[in-house]
Amino acid sequence: MPDEIEQRKSKHQLRMVRMFEQREKAKASVEAIEFQLEGATIRGTFYRPEGLLGQLPTVVLANGWSMVTGGDLDDYAAVIVNRGFAALTFDFRGLGKSGGEPRQEIDPYKQIEDYRGAISYVRSRPDVDPERIGIWGTSYAGGHALSVAALDRRVKCVVSQVPTISGFKAAQRRVSPDKAKVLRASFEADREARFRAEPPARLQIISADPNASVAYPGLDSFEYMGSEGERSPWWKNEVTLRSLELARSYEPGAYISRISPTPLLMIVALDDGLTPADLQQEAYSQAHDPKKLILLPGGHYSVYREHFETTSDAAASWFAEHL
Repeated sequence: MPDEIEQRKSKHQLRMVRMFEQREKAKASVEAIEFQLEGATIRGTFYRPEGLLGQLPTVVLANGWSMVTGGDLDDYAAVIVNRGFAALTFDFRGLGKSGGEPRQEIDPYKQIEDYRGAISYVRSRPDVDPERIGIWGTSYAGGHALSVAALDRRVKCVVSQVPTISGFKAAQRRVSPDKAKVLRASFEADREARFRAEPPARLQIISADPNASVAYPGLDSFEYMGSEGERSPWWKNEVTLRSLELARSYEPGAYISRISPTPLLMIVALDDGLTPADLQQEAYSQAHDPKKLILLPGGHYSVYREHFETTSDAAASWFAEHL
């Protein structure tokens, strides 16, 4: 079995290298940026397309659960930038290049504040049109994009890709009742340990071992996150246990009816089991116009791989139409 896993991993890596070589590169100036927010330093990259003067419409892009800049996120930014937009990619606090403690803790409510802080940052720049700001988020940050667009009217256009809709309902489907009971006990033990000023409990995010206790079990997650980790040297295969507890309290779908009149594009993978496709479609039905839904075959990670050209072009076209 280990040899079979290694062989599959090698073939997967070769396919990925060939695929990434064919993707668009941003024709832009690239600037490392940082800003302060609630005592943490948020770091990212600002892209400005070559040959364009004056204040530009700008898109702020954010990545999914535990993921950081340097991989697919910046590939999406490149496609958007090549359509004439400035773009900002950034790492949430506690992850990647950004500061903040505890490390590797994913707090959706703090991440929403980071997202809104990134909007404030780009609006403060003299080369950005402050009235033409769009946001793009995928997976966990797809849920953030729904929340931010509903809460923050500075956002004039939003793309939400394979978004988290209900952390609780998604967790119910992924975890059996017996395992859920054990997990709940571990959350309580970790909470009390933290109260005693002990270090937070941690676990791996992915593993090649199908029986390992990880945050994202399954070979698909192992291959996708692992390959993105190789492209993003700041990514770590570790997360605090509390991050899972917080995820189960997160319900961004509750905000979707409040997004209008901001134009909303949602991209859904029909066989998505991580952020269940039926929950996404039910949420979309609650959104008001202007809105657009794109349905694609495949699982959660298909939007980044076999459908990258379709999803990146759709996002760039949506911003071109509405920003």
